[in-house]
Amino acid sequence: MCRRVLHRVGLGLLWLAALLSLAVAVVIVDGWNAFGKQSRGNALARLERSPQWGDGHFENPQPLHNDYMGMLSLGSKYAVPGNTIPVAHGTAERFSAPPSSGLRITWLGHSTTLIEIDGQTILTDPVFGDRAGPLTWAGPQRWYPPPIPLAKLPKIDAVLISHDHYDHLDYPTIVRMLDWQTTFIVPLGVRTHLEYWGVDPSRIVEVDWWEHTRIGTVDIACVPARHASGRHLLDQNHTLWSGFALLGEQHRVYFSGDTGLFPAMSEIGRRYGPFDVAMIEVGAYDRAWPDWHIGPEQAIQAHAMVRARVFFPVHWGLFDLAFHGWTEPIERTLVAAARANVESVAPQPGQSIEPDRPPRLVRWWPDLPWDSAAEHPVISTGMN
Repeated sequence: MCRRVLHRVGLGLLWLAALLSLAVAVVIVDGWNAFGKQSRGNALARLERSPQWGDGHFENPQPLHNDYMGMLSLGSKYAVPGNTIPVAHGTAERFSAPPSSGLRITWLGHSTTLIEIDGQTILTDPVFGDRAGPLTWAGPQRWYPPPIPLAKLPKIDAVLISHDHYDHLDYPTIVRMLDWQTTFIVPLGVRTHLEYWGVDPSRIVEVDWWEHTRIGTVDIACVPARHASGRHLLDQNHTLWSGFALLGEQHRVYFSGDTGLFPAMSEIGRRYGPFDVAMIEVGAYDRAWPDWHIGPEQAIQAHAMVRARVFFPVHWGLFDLAFHGWTEPIERTLVAAARANVESVAPQPGQSIEPDRPPRLVRWWPDLPWDSAAEHPVISTGMN
C-alpha cells in the first residue's frame, strides 16, 4: 500500500514537473524576441567605459532601497478603471499646423508623449502595444486604445527611449517603426535591443548621461535618472536608464523617464534650466520601493530642482503597475502642486496643450477614494 502511494506521488510530481517545463517553454517561445539581446564585444566595451558601469552592470550613485515585506499588499480596489476613460482621438491632420507658441505636447498615455518643439517633432517612450510585458497573452493590459494610432502620427524626427522596461520600450511598437525615417536616441545598451529587432544601426544614437546629440534645431541631452533596467532575470541593469533635456532655440523641455528623487536633479536644472515644462512621472509608486518611482509629492519637489515653470504629469493613467488607485497619482499631484504654488496641467489622454498657454484644468477622471501623502508617504532615500 505504501509503495502504491509513493508511486502515485512520484507520478504526480513528474506530471507537475512536466507541466512547469511546458509552461516555461511557452513563455520563452512567446517572449523570445521581446526579451531583446544583451551587448557583447565592442558594444559591451562601450558600456564598460561608462562612469555609471561597475561590477558588471550599471549602478546608481544612490542605491535603490526595497522593502520586500512591504510589497505584500492586496492593492486598491480602484486600481483599474470601472468605466470607459474619455479619450481625445485624432490623426496626423491635427498636427498639420505647427503650434503657434512653438511648443505643444500631446499626452498619449503613460510616458508616451508627442513633443513639437521649435520645428521638431519628438516621440517619447512609445508604447502602442496591448500589454506592458513580453507575452501576448499576459501582463498589464492597457485601459484604452492609443488615442492616435501609430500609423496616424505625423512625421517623427526623433524617438527618445528612457530605458528598456516593457512599459517604455515596447517590442511590437518598435517593429512597426522599422520603415520610419527617424532617429532613435537611447541610453547605453538599448541600441543592442533595437538592432536585434531590425532597426538600421545608422538611425540609432546611443548616449551616456550628460552626452548630447542634435535633431534639427533641437539639442538633446541625456540626463541622469535613478532607476533600473532589464527585460528578464539574467539581464538586470545591463542597460542604462535616463531622462532627457530637450533644448530648442526658444523652448526647453525636461522629460524624467522613470526615476526616484536624487541630488543631481539640481545639477540638471543648473546646466539646462530653466525649463518651460517638466514632464515627470507621478504613478506606479509605493513606500516599499521609494527610490524606483518618485511619487507625486517628490515629483513636484523635482520640478523645482530642475527649475521648470509648468508641471506636466506622466507615467499614469494607462496601466496597473502598483497598489494605489488609478486616479490617486493625479489627485495627489494636484494637491502637492497647489501647496507649492506650481502651475500644473492634467491633460486628457490624446489632448494637446501648449505650456505657454496652459488650458483650464478639467477633471476628466472620476471621483474615487485615494490615499493622501500623509496616509501613504513616498520618501526617497539618500537625499540627506
